[in-house]
Amino acid sequence: MAHALEVPIDEFGNLALKSKKPESISSTCTVFAESEVISLFARGASKEDIASGIHKSIARRVAGMAKRIGVEPLLVFCGGVAKNPAVKKYLEEEFGFEIVIPELPQLTGAIGAALIAQEHNSN
Repeated sequence: MAHALEVPIDEFGNLALKSKKPESISSTCTVFAESEVISLFARGASKEDIASGIHKSIARRVAGMAKRIGVEPLLVFCGGVAKNPAVKKYLEEEFGFEIVIPELPQLTGAIGAALIAQEHNSN
């Protein structure tokens, strides 16, 4: 989606946080959502408002799935997406509580895998 809006991925979240009026993105399919984004842009919607709508849509969908399995505080958000401030903000709004992000969230999965491999190799 950042590519569709011609925004560097590392600036995408901060762009979304500058929104004054987030656009609604209803498509759950990436291809249809991209068409929706292009249509909104063609109608004059700002990149900030479209980016915010994209992030809110993702947060709403993720939160809906997480609530079905039961999520509560203390929730730790790991992986590279955790570095996106808009995803964090909108997930917190959906959950109604603060989410914890480790110092290097993009490495937590690899570190966990390495620890498990070390444990299996030491037995």
